[in-house]
Amino acid sequence: MPGLRRAIFWTLALIAIAALAAPKLMNANADRGRDRSSAGDGPGGSGPALKSQPPEVRIHVVAPERLAETLISPGTLVANERIEVVSENAGLVARIDLEEGAHVAAGDLLVKIDDRELVTERDRITARLELAERQAKRQSELHEQGLISDDELEVATTEADALEAELAQVGVRLAKTEIRAPFAGILGLRRVSEGAFLSPQTRIVTLVQSDPMKLEFAVPERYAARYRPGDSVTFQVEGIEGERRASIYAIEPSVDPATRTVPMRATTPNADGRLLPGAFADVSVAVRDVADALTVPSIAIVPELGGKKLWVLENGAAQPRQVETGIRTGDRVEVTRGLQAGDAVITSGIQILRPGLAVTVATESGAPAATPGTAALGTGG
Repeated sequence: MPGLRRAIFWTLALIAIAALAAPKLMNANADRGRDRSSAGDGPGGSGPALKSQPPEVRIHVVAPERLAETLISPGTLVANERIEVVSENAGLVARIDLEEGAHVAAGDLLVKIDDRELVTERDRITARLELAERQAKRQSELHEQGLISDDELEVATTEADALEAELAQVGVRLAKTEIRAPFAGILGLRRVSEGAFLSPQTRIVTLVQSDPMKLEFAVPERYAARYRPGDSVTFQVEGIEGERRASIYAIEPSVDPATRTVPMRATTPNADGRLLPGAFADVSVAVRDVADALTVPSIAIVPELGGKKLWVLENGAAQPRQVETGIRTGDRVEVTRGLQAGDAVITSGIQILRPGLAVTVATESGAPAATPGTAALGTGG
């Protein structure tokens, strides 16, 4: 059986090779163990291993600073005055004197309606009135001579008075054929042409007075009692750089039951005309101002079940401190209880801290900047 003999031969050969290589592998493992042991020693491999150094942390020294709590509310810009110009009387457009997008003064003529029929009626009534007045004058002379009764004189004078009233009515209707601007403002897009027939429902043009501009916004009912007419707010509009200021002039005397907010209106100058009616605005309303708030970087606050804590440096060691917070800005938090001015709050390496752990200060930050913080609150009730 040649195959069986071949298998036995190769098996014995592999066993022999393994026996020769085993001593070398054992020596190599021993050398690696000695190398690791010597690496842990001091210089030259003869000293003990160095102890680990305390972790480095950064701290914030707490100092009083001014902090403003601000309510952020969505607002809408509204024109001071805005109307859709229409005609009270029906008729054909005889002349258009308006220019789209132009500024107009109060009383400027915009559209003239055909008044020929009314002019004819006015002339007819005027002629009848002149005749009635002459007749009344003659009747008065006859009455003085005792030739006619009081009733006859009254009929003549009443006819003249009635014609005067009709003439005045026609004059009012004639005046309404001239459609004029009721206030100064800017005209919008014209919607009629000469020769068009106007009905009282036909829109002719939009007239907008946008200087000053009104700002409509609302605040939650729990803050509403803090504001009075004359208080100032600031707002920003997308696409326009910088903040603008507005003055509250009216406050709704009731709470909106759907949103639990109180609507308010303010006015703001718009001499440059950049503010447009209907634009969205972010309104900043001051809620309260704290002159000596104790604040810490928001990264230092650690939420816990049932509260919040932070770490302070005491005698070179980290110690936990339970705190209560107040106003929150973009990167800072007011601490209302649990801290005092001068405390050193740890702001880095918080994940590895434990009570009593010795630490070293890498960099000590100075007192907070004097620039006031701004806390942004929602408008939900």
